[in-house]
Amino acid sequence: MSQMMKAAVFVEPNRIVLDDKPVPDVGPLDALIRVTTTTICGTDVHILKGEYPVARGLTVGHEPVGVIEKLGSAVQGYVEGQRVIAGAITPSGYSAACLCGYHSQDGAGTRHGFKPLGGWRFGNTIDGAQAEYLLVPDAMANLAPIPDELSDEQVLMCPDIMSTGFSGAESGGVKIGDTVAVFAQGPIGLCATAGARLMGATTIIGVDAVPARMEIARQMGADHLVDFSKSDPVAEIMRLTDGRGVDVAIEALGRQETFEAALRVLRPGGTLSSLGVYSTDLKIPLDAFAAGLGDHKIITTLCPGGQERMRRLMATIAAGRLDTRPLVTHRYALDDIEAAYELFANQRDGVLKVAVTP
Repeated sequence: MSQMMKAAVFVEPNRIVLDDKPVPDVGPLDALIRVTTTTICGTDVHILKGEYPVARGLTVGHEPVGVIEKLGSAVQGYVEGQRVIAGAITPSGYSAACLCGYHSQDGAGTRHGFKPLGGWRFGNTIDGAQAEYLLVPDAMANLAPIPDELSDEQVLMCPDIMSTGFSGAESGGVKIGDTVAVFAQGPIGLCATAGARLMGATTIIGVDAVPARMEIARQMGADHLVDFSKSDPVAEIMRLTDGRGVDVAIEALGRQETFEAALRVLRPGGTLSSLGVYSTDLKIPLDAFAAGLGDHKIITTLCPGGQERMRRLMATIAAGRLDTRPLVTHRYALDDIEAAYELFANQRDGVLKVAVTP
């Protein structure tokens, strides 16, 4: 009989429960990691609420920090007992999307057809990270060793939140001297703010209404903070830029209102960099879009994954360029994952991110 482990399992909408599952078998290219720390993502809450469909019985979660327990027979360059992370997105490295340079969109190659978001497997199409053990596919493309001097919590944001937030600034093409607006200062928006600063933006305007988040936004690099509950953010951003508008607007919430506001604050030829996950159709207002003649760019990005991306993010932390530890506001044992979900889904007690330890 196979060894059993505890895992957070999607049962039905509004029910994710802790259950026993068999520890996965390890194929030739896989690695089994013993999870030491993980966390809950906003996408997991979409799954919990039934807004994003996954199979019943799936283990959720896609942000693993752990130790290699067992390596597949064909995996080279790693040793058992090594501390590692794997990105939320686990590209195979050999699909058409990967070979075009879009690892996040990794389908399974043309043999199986193409599925958008195909690179997001953990807690989506295969069992995820909110468990005692996690099977990492295509281990050589995805396992990134953690520098000895970094703690689990220092690298916990790398698999998803930091990678996604940074990509908002990267895809938006932020340049030295740019003015950037970041709509919503949740975990991803905070990392987008940090990313914009690292890429050279000299004026960063954060939009939110939660005082604690606005305070962390200052630590992450926001020069101005606009409280959307007290003033119209579009008017306020246009005032702060002397009517010029921003070079790049990053949308980090996934709502019609924030998408539209991000479009309205762009300078002519500016870029709207969209990170939000939208649950309804978006409308593009004619005036804000200049009837299609404004030389605007609208670009979307899914969290970049793979071991080289993870290495770069951990190098950024190891070099002292960014500290994401303030984003971890609560800590729970895996045994208490249901309580952690209740807190996180309802955004109680000033929660930003929860560290979960098996």
